[in-house]
Amino acid sequence: MMTDIKTLLTDLQGLVKYLRTDLLERTIEVSEVDHGLREAYGATRQGHRTAQAFEVWRDNYLTQVAVAWVLACVFVRYLEDNALIDESWLAGTGDRMRQAIDAHEAYFRAHPHDSDRDYFLHVFRQMRELPAVCELYAEGHTPLWALGPSGDGAMRLLAFWREVVPETGALKRSFRVGAGDTRFLGDLYQDLSEEARKKYALLQTPVFVEEFILDHTLTPALDEFGLEYVRLIDPACGSGHFLLGAFHRLFHLWAQREPGTNPRVLAQRALDAIAGVDLNPFAVAIARFRLIVAALHACGIKWLKDAPGWTINVAAGDSLLYGDRWTRTGERVAHQPWLSTEESWAPPIYALEQPQELQRILGQQYHVVVGNPPYNSRSWDTNGDPVRS
Repeated sequence: MMTDIKTLLTDLQGLVKYLRTDLLERTIEVSEVDHGLREAYGATRQGHRTAQAFEVWRDNYLTQVAVAWVLACVFVRYLEDNALIDESWLAGTGDRMRQAIDAHEAYFRAHPHDSDRDYFLHVFRQMRELPAVCELYAEGHTPLWALGPSGDGAMRLLAFWREVVPETGALKRSFRVGAGDTRFLGDLYQDLSEEARKKYALLQTPVFVEEFILDHTLTPALDEFGLEYVRLIDPACGSGHFLLGAFHRLFHLWAQREPGTNPRVLAQRALDAIAGVDLNPFAVAIARFRLIVAALHACGIKWLKDAPGWTINVAAGDSLLYGDRWTRTGERVAHQPWLSTEESWAPPIYALEQPQELQRILGQQYHVVVGNPPYNSRSWDTNGDPVRS
C-alpha cells in the first residue's frame, strides 16, 4: 500500500530543502561547479531569458536541480515498487531491498573511490538505457547532469529511500499503487517546492474540471475533424491531467475502431495527437512519466524493458515565445526573429528549456487548445459545485 501522500509530501519537501542547501554549499566550495553555473548564467542572460542577478538566478536554478534529483529518484522508486523493472537500485521490500543493497555494494567494489553521488548517476544511466524512459534522464531534458549533491548529501538521499518503520521493519515510504495510478505525482508537482509553487502558480486541475473541458473541446473536435486528424495541445500543461485524459479517450477510441491492431501502435497514435508545454521543467518531467505509465498500462506491458521508445510531445519552455504564428485563414507567420533556438538557453547539460522540441511542437496547428482555468482551491465544494461568495 502506498504511503499517505500528505506524509510523503512533507518528507519530500524537507528533502528538497536539504538538497538545495547542500547544492549551494557545493557550488561555493567547488570552483569548477561555480564556474559552470556562471557560464550557464551568462549564456542565459545573453539569450534574454533572465534579468535576475546571478545569485538570485543561481538559487532558483539550484531549486530546480534539487527537485530534479528528488523526482529522478521518485520515478525509480515507482518503477521498483510496482515491479516494472527487474532490478532494484535504491530500495524495495523483502528480496528487492536485498537486491538494492547488493547492487550498491557491487558498485563500490568496482569503484572504491566513488561517492554515493556517483552511484546515483550510475543508476540514472541505467534508466537511460531503457527506451521508454531514456529522455527523462537525458542531458537537455533534466538538470541532473549539471551538478549533484555532495557525497554526504547523496548518502543522506539514499538513506531517505531506505528508511524503515522501527516497529514493523517495513519501508517508511512506498510507491506501490494500483492500475498505473500516477495522479499522486500531481500533488508532488504542486507542493514539492513552495518557491516553485508561488513562482509558477501551481494548482492541480480537479478531475471533474478536466472531464468537463475535454467533453466540450476534444469530443466536438473529434466529431468535426475525425479521430485520425485531431490534435490537442495544452500550452500550460502542468503535471499533465488534460494530456492523460485525452490519451485515455483517444486510445480507447482507436482500440474500438481497430481491435486487431497492436496496442503499442495505437498508443503511439494517441500520443501523436496530444502535446504539452510548461514553463516548469519538473512539471514536464512528471507529465512525461505519467504518459509513459499510462501507455504501459493501456498496452498491458508488465516490464519497462519491453516497452518501445514512444515519442511523447511534451517540452519545457514558454509557449508565448516559441513556435510559428498563424493567421485566421491558415497562413503561416514567420517566427519572432529576436528569439533564436541558439540563444534561448545555456549549454544542454544546464538546460531547463528545450528549444528544438518547443519549436517542433509549437510550430504546428491544433484543433483543440485546453488549459487550466483561473480558479483557486476554495472555488468548488466537495460535490464539484461552484461556491458563491
